[in-house]
Amino acid sequence: MIAENLGFFIYIFTAIFVVVSPISGVVTFISLTSKMTHEEKNEIAKKSVTLACVIALFFAIAGNIILNLFSISVDSLRVAGGILLFSIAFDMMHANISRESITEEEISQSQERADIWVFPIGLPLLTGPGVISTVIVMMGSTESIEQKIIILVSIILTFVICLYTFLFSRRIHKFIGYNGMLVFTRLMGLLLAALAVNLTSIGIIDIFHLTS
Repeated sequence: MIAENLGFFIYIFTAIFVVVSPISGVVTFISLTSKMTHEEKNEIAKKSVTLACVIALFFAIAGNIILNLFSISVDSLRVAGGILLFSIAFDMMHANISRESITEEEISQSQERADIWVFPIGLPLLTGPGVISTVIVMMGSTESIEQKIIILVSIILTFVICLYTFLFSRRIHKFIGYNGMLVFTRLMGLLLAALAVNLTSIGIIDIFHLTS
């Protein structure tokens, strides 16, 4: 049981971490906070990551209720979420800013606003439709209380790492460099594409079995 739960935790944490991809968001975060002092940047990091984590936890807990309200099956969301994640992964593998997360125009317009921790950093940069659909599917795919707790812990752990990534964003960018960030983004994009294909294929197979 311990080995099974450990394996499940590794899978879930890796999947959520890849979807959130905090390292890939460092460049955007630095761009949005470039005119701020060190203290202001850290305050934005804390607020935005906290908001993103709360949103992700909310949809993880209330996701099934929302699906039932609109009569949407978990498998339908698997297919839709998989397609969405693949489009994000495609952008990441080409080292482009995902259109699902934030556009170049939004970055430019947001630099003069004081509430960038809400939009676009908290939502949708950190917790966009891809993250929301992923956590809903994960919670809806298990009936085990232990595994549901593991999913919630994985979400919290991912955003704790995200917080420290943003707090030390300028040091990380200086250490890794722009080329290093591109390599990491492409690697995360490849893993995300594999996750997207897995979600979509499972959803299609389950839908086919239900209708046959």
